[in-house]
Amino acid sequence: MHAEEVIEPALPMIDAHHHLWGFPEKGKNFRYQATDLLADIGTQNIRATVFIECHTHYRTDKLEAFKSVGEVEFVLNETREVAAHGGHTAIGAAIVANAELLLGAAVRPVLSELIAASDGRVRGIRNIAVWHADRSFRASTANPPQGMMLDARFREGFSQLAPLGLTFDAWAVHPQLDELSALASAFPDTRIVLNHIGGPLAIGPYRGQRDTVFQDWRNGMLKLARCANVSVKLGGFGMTWFGLGFSEMPRPPGSEQLAAAIRPYVEACVEMFGANRCMFESNFPVDKGNFSYNVLWNAFKRIASGASDSEKAALLHDTAADFYRIKPC
Repeated sequence: MHAEEVIEPALPMIDAHHHLWGFPEKGKNFRYQATDLLADIGTQNIRATVFIECHTHYRTDKLEAFKSVGEVEFVLNETREVAAHGGHTAIGAAIVANAELLLGAAVRPVLSELIAASDGRVRGIRNIAVWHADRSFRASTANPPQGMMLDARFREGFSQLAPLGLTFDAWAVHPQLDELSALASAFPDTRIVLNHIGGPLAIGPYRGQRDTVFQDWRNGMLKLARCANVSVKLGGFGMTWFGLGFSEMPRPPGSEQLAAAIRPYVEACVEMFGANRCMFESNFPVDKGNFSYNVLWNAFKRIASGASDSEKAALLHDTAADFYRIKPC
């Protein structure tokens, strides 16, 4: 990995999207705890982070619908352990949990239990919606039904979020952006944040069609940007579906090279949604194999360098703080 000095080390930031996990059945390498994240953060001035569900540490002694409470309990224990040792980063200041919204109105008690189990840190729910007709490739490990966001039962479950003060993290890829626009339009009072800039695919049938995909993605994002309740996370660029080829390089990119590769996507999102509806995310440890945490946030700061002070603050800290109701940090 490139060794770089931290750019603008005093600039306060929030990491709006990361995971912690432990999958012992897969071996010792499938573990990423709060201490590992802190080690990756290093001297970057990350004031707080947002944990995103990843189906880890589910309870085996609960009914199926309530098993995800175990993941929330795991994250809370992790955050308490690192907080006891001091430090300026509030790991898991907000938690996005998993609840099966296809349960319809019956999901309400699950949502309430998740909030209670987290001491109020659960601020949102994620149900991965990624689906594609071509099953020869996968852009997600989840296996949702086709058209999940249009499903009446899903929408009945979705309607339970806003009354409990919960937001929704949407993970869908670019051919599904119209479905998300329809969902957002139907529930204007529910705040939604699109993960990983909406997944402009560059694998499977989209390989070698980057320019066409970019235009299709941009058209879908323009429509979505008209929904004032939708924000977007800027990140996920290390995942293979982006097709940026970092894993094929002889050595990982430095922040200048990384910034050049992702700048068209980041700048397009900021242009369409505005800085106050955009937030940077690390997507660690998923993206860790392609670049270091320090290089990634240096790249983000390089891209944001031409923005005004208020826009830069929004992208790196304020948008995430507002969306996830993270107290000043």
